[in-house]
Amino acid sequence: LLFQMKHRHPRWMQVGAFYPFSRNHNAEGFIVTDSVLVNTSKYYLNIRYTLLPYLYTLFYKAHTQGDTVVRPVLHEFYSDEVTWSVDRQFLWGPGLLISPVLDPVGLAVMSIPILFYMPVNKGAKISVRKQWTSMYLPADKLGLHLRGGYIYPTQQPANTTVASRKNPMGLIIALDDNNAASGDLFWDDGESTEFDHSIIFQNVLQMTAINSNYADPDNLKFEEIKILGALQEITTVTVSQNNVVENSPHNITYYPLEKVAHITGLQLDLGKSYTVKWTQRLSVNERFNCYPSPNPTQEKCEQLGCVWEVTSNLDIPPCYYSSNNAYSVDKVEYTSSGLAANLTLNSDKTRANENFTTPISTLRLEVKYHLNHMLQFKIYDYQDTRYEVPVPLNLPNSPMSTNKERLYEVSVQKKPFGIQVRRKSTGTVIWDSQLPTFTFSDMFIQISTRLASQYIYGFGETEHTMFRRNMSWHTWGMFTRDQPPSYKLNSYGYQPFYMALEEDGNAHGVLLLNSNAMDVTFQPTPALIYRTTGGILDFYMVLGPTPELVVQEYTALIGRPVMPPYWSLGFQLCRYGYTNDSEIAQLVEDMKAAGIPYDVQYADIDHMERQLDFTIGTRFAGLPALINRIKDDGMRFIIILDPAISGNETNYPTFSRGVQDDVFIKWPNTNDIIYSKVWPFLPNVQVNESLPEQTQIQIYGAHAAFPDFFRNSTVEWWKREILEFYNNPTDPSRSVKFDGLWIDMNEPAAFLNGAIGGCRNDLLNVPPYMPYLGYQSDGLTVKTPCMEGEQYLPDGTPVRHYDVHMKFAYFLERGIVITRSTYPSSGRWAGHWLGDNIAAWDQLAKSVIGMMEFSLFGISYTGADICGFFKDSEYELCLRWMQLGAFYPYSRNHNQKGTRRQDPVSWNSTFEEISRNVLNIRYTLLPYLYTLMYDAHVHGSTVIRPILHEFVQDRTTWEIYEQFLWGPALLISPVMQQNAVTVNAYLPNARWYDYYTDEDIGFRGQFKVLPAPLEHINLHIRGGYILPWQRPANTTFYSRKNPMGLTVALTDSLFAEGQLYWDDGVRIGMYGAPCLHTILFCCEDGSLDAPRGCRASTLGDIQSPN
Repeated sequence: LLFQMKHRHPRWMQVGAFYPFSRNHNAEGFIVTDSVLVNTSKYYLNIRYTLLPYLYTLFYKAHTQGDTVVRPVLHEFYSDEVTWSVDRQFLWGPGLLISPVLDPVGLAVMSIPILFYMPVNKGAKISVRKQWTSMYLPADKLGLHLRGGYIYPTQQPANTTVASRKNPMGLIIALDDNNAASGDLFWDDGESTEFDHSIIFQNVLQMTAINSNYADPDNLKFEEIKILGALQEITTVTVSQNNVVENSPHNITYYPLEKVAHITGLQLDLGKSYTVKWTQRLSVNERFNCYPSPNPTQEKCEQLGCVWEVTSNLDIPPCYYSSNNAYSVDKVEYTSSGLAANLTLNSDKTRANENFTTPISTLRLEVKYHLNHMLQFKIYDYQDTRYEVPVPLNLPNSPMSTNKERLYEVSVQKKPFGIQVRRKSTGTVIWDSQLPTFTFSDMFIQISTRLASQYIYGFGETEHTMFRRNMSWHTWGMFTRDQPPSYKLNSYGYQPFYMALEEDGNAHGVLLLNSNAMDVTFQPTPALIYRTTGGILDFYMVLGPTPELVVQEYTALIGRPVMPPYWSLGFQLCRYGYTNDSEIAQLVEDMKAAGIPYDVQYADIDHMERQLDFTIGTRFAGLPALINRIKDDGMRFIIILDPAISGNETNYPTFSRGVQDDVFIKWPNTNDIIYSKVWPFLPNVQVNESLPEQTQIQIYGAHAAFPDFFRNSTVEWWKREILEFYNNPTDPSRSVKFDGLWIDMNEPAAFLNGAIGGCRNDLLNVPPYMPYLGYQSDGLTVKTPCMEGEQYLPDGTPVRHYDVHMKFAYFLERGIVITRSTYPSSGRWAGHWLGDNIAAWDQLAKSVIGMMEFSLFGISYTGADICGFFKDSEYELCLRWMQLGAFYPYSRNHNQKGTRRQDPVSWNSTFEEISRNVLNIRYTLLPYLYTLMYDAHVHGSTVIRPILHEFVQDRTTWEIYEQFLWGPALLISPVMQQNAVTVNAYLPNARWYDYYTDEDIGFRGQFKVLPAPLEHINLHIRGGYILPWQRPANTTFYSRKNPMGLTVALTDSLFAEGQLYWDDGVRIGMYGAPCLHTILFCCEDGSLDAPRGCRASTLGDIQSPN
C-alpha cells in the first residue's frame, strides 16, 4: 500500500493543485515522504498560486454569471464531437487546459482541440491541434497548456495567500492566430466586491478599470507582461494613461525559438486604466538569407519576392525572406513507428527563376523512429528517382522504439511545412524547420532549423579557431579537394555532422546523409541553413543525452572506429624530400643512437619511379632490403599511394590491367577515360627540378586516370596491385614488405582543373548555385576532375561524379590505412591526418580542434603533421609541437620537400632529450591508449576527448579547446604560445594528480597558471581512475615485453576503477577470441580488488608470450 501511495501521491498532488478546493487529507498512520512528491508539490502549487488571480476571477464570473470554473472541454469546443467524450482532461475557465496522468505510467494521451501554448514556464506554441497526441510526463510532470486568444492575470506566489496578495502582479497574453487576446481580472480585498479590470489586446494592450472604488492597501502593480506567440521581436514599449505617455523603466527580452516576449520592470497601478503599445520588427538575427549567391543586389533580391535592407554589419544578409516557405502538408499519416506525409508546393509562392532551381511540386516526407534515442527524417521526390548515398548504415530492420521510452517527440507543422523535434524529458525543441528557407529543386535544396543554443560543434573538414562553431553569420562550404587547411576553404574531408549542446547540458547529434557540394550557414538566431546542390535530404538524429553518448550512438549508426595495431601507436617519421634510401637508413640509425622511441618510418612519393604508384625509383633501389632490415629490429614501414594512375606508359602493368578491368572514370556515354594531371611525370623526359613544383606538373605531368572505387572490379584490381607490390612474384628481392598504407590525394585531387582539354558539361561543373567554397567563381572543378565523369555503383547503376565526388575515398580500405579524404563512416577503415599544415604557432590549437572534431566524426586515429608540413619549423615551435604531438593518437613528424629537417635528431642534444622524455611518457601509457582505442572500436567512445564530454554540467568546459583528455582520465595541457613558460589550465571539478610527482594538486573547478618550462608539458591524472602502463623501450616490439604496472588515482572517497585491453597487438578480427584479455580493476578502502559493487572480469584466457 505504501508503495502504491508513494507513486500515486505525486500524481494526485499535481492534479489536486488544480482542484478549486485543494486539500490534502488522509487517515491516521499514512505518512509518505518522497523527494519527487515534495518537489512536484512545490512546483505545481507555485503555479496554482501564480494563477490565483485568474482562478479568483473565474469564481467571480461563476458567482455573477453562472459560468463554470472547472470546465469540461466540450463546453468550449462543442462543435468538435471528439470532446464530448473527453473526461480525463479539464479546463480552468475557457483557457487553461489541464491534462493529468491518471494511470501508473509516465504518459498522458490528450486531445488538443485548438491553438494552445506549451506549459506555463515555456510558453512556446504547440503545432498540434484538433487531434489526440501523446505527451511524455514523468513522475514530476503534468500537462498544462494555455489557450491562444486569452489573457491570464498572475501574481508572484508565496507560501500563503496573505503573503502572495502583497506581491507584484503580471499578465500572460496568449495570442491567437489573429494576433488577438482578451481577458478579465476581478480583484477585491478577498471578502467584498469592489472592482474589476477588462483587458483587451488587438495589437495594443488596453487595460480598463471598470469599477475602481477599491484602493488596494499594498499599492499593487502590474510589473511584468509575458506575450506568447509574438512572431517578431518587440523593440519598444510605451505606456500611456489618459492618452499621456508615461515614463516606464522597463526591460524587454525576446525568445525567438519560443516566440515569447517578456516585458519586466513595468509599474502599472492596479485599479487604473492604461494603454500599452509596442512596436515589433524582425530582428536582424531572425533574417534568413534569400540570395546566398555572390553579389546580391536590390533588383535581384526583389525579383525573388524578398526584402532588401542593408545594415552596417556586412555579414548580415541584406536580402531576406519576408514570407513563409511555399510547401504545405494536408494530411499526416501516423504509425507506431513513425509518420509520413506528402508536401505540396504553392506555385504562387515559388521564387526560383531558373529551370534547375524550380521547386519540385510534390515531395514525400518519411519519419522513422528507429530507436528510442535515434530517428530519421527524409524528404525526397517520390515521383522521380534521385541519387541517394549508398553508404550502409547500421539500422534495425524495423523500428525498435516504443512510445513510452522514446527520448523525443516529432510533430509536423502543416502550413507552412516544418518539422519539429522536441526532447521529451525537458520539452526543449532541438530541431525546428518551419522557416521560410525550405525549397527542394533538382540542383538546389535548402532547409533551415532553429537550434536549442549557440553551442554547436562539428561539420568538416575546415580549419577554424575554436572548437565551438562561431554563430555570427558564417557560411562554410563542404566539398573535398586538395586544399591545405585555410580559413573558410574546405579541405580534404566531408563531414556533415554536428553535435549540439542544449542550455541544460543535454546533447544531441545530427547527420545529413548527402554527398553533393554543400554549404552551411551558422547564424546567431541561433539557426543553421543547409544548402546542397543535389541528392535528397536524409537526416539522422541521435539524442544522447550526454556528449559521449552522442558519439557512441552516432558511431553505432555509421560504424565504429577501426582498431589500429599496437605498433601504430608508436612515434612515426616521414619527410617529402628524402633523396635516397641511404638517407632514411641513416635517420633510423641516428634515432636509435639517441634512444628516442620510434616505431614507424615512411617513404613519400620520392621512392617511386616518376611518382608512379607501385614502382621503386633508382635512388631507392635499396628500399626493399632497408625495410626488411628495420623490421628485423622491431620497426615498421608505411608507403604512400596516390590513386591517380599514369596513362602515358608503354610498360606499366598497373594501368594496362586497369584498362583491361575497366576500372577508370570515363566520359558519360563513351568508352573514353577522363584524364587530368596529378603527380606522375611523363616518361623519357628530363625534369627541371629548379622550376616551381606546379610548373613542373604543367610541363612534365602525364595523363592521369582516376579509378572508380565504387566498382567491384576496381576494388579487386586495387587489391591485386597492392599484393603484387608487396610480394613481387616476378622478383621477390624487390618485394616491398610494408606494414600500412598512407593514401594521399584521394579527394580526388588534380593539379589541373577538370580534365586535359577541359570539361564538357557547364551545368554540372558550374551549377546554378555554387556553395561557399574557395575559388567560388571557378566552379566545382578546381583541383579535381570533371563533374560529368561517369561511375558505377557495385550493383551496376551509373552515377555522376557530381553526386559521388565526396565518396571517392570511401572505398579505400586495406589493413592500417591513413587517409587524407574522409566521409561519414571512413573511420571504420582508416585513420586520418589533418593534412598539409603550416609550421606556425596557431596550428597547435587548430590541431587539437581538428582531433576533437574527428572524435565526433567517429575517427579516433588522428593527428597533425608534427612541427608543420609547409615552411621551415623553428626550434621552440617544433619542441612544443613534439610535446603536444606525443599525445596525438597518430603521432607523426612530417614535412615538405625543400624545407629544413625537423626530426628530433636534426636539432641538438637538448631537443633530443626533451623529445625522448615526452615520448617515453607516451610509450609508458600505451596500454592505456590501446585500451581507449579498443573502447572506441567496440563502444564508440572518444579517445581524444573534449573536456566538456566529461564535465558537461560545467559550462566553462564548453569553450575549452587548448586542453584535451585521453579518455576520461588523463588531462593534457600543452603550451601553445611562443616564449610561454606557463600555461593557464582549467582543472574541472575532480581530484587531480600531477603525473610527474603523483601529488594531489589541491585545487579544482578553476583556471590555474601552471609552470611550463621548455622541457615540460603539464599532465594530470583524474581521481577515480586506474591507468595501466608499461615500462617504455625504443619500439613497441620491445616495450611490449617489459613489466607492466598500474597507477591508482583515488577519489576523495578512496575509490578508483580502470580497464585494460590486451592482445597480441597485430591480429585483425580476434577481439572475441582467446587473444582478448579485458580486466576491470576496482580499488576501494585501500585495496586493489573486486569488492562488492565492483566487478572484475576476464574475457578469454590469454597466455602472454612474455
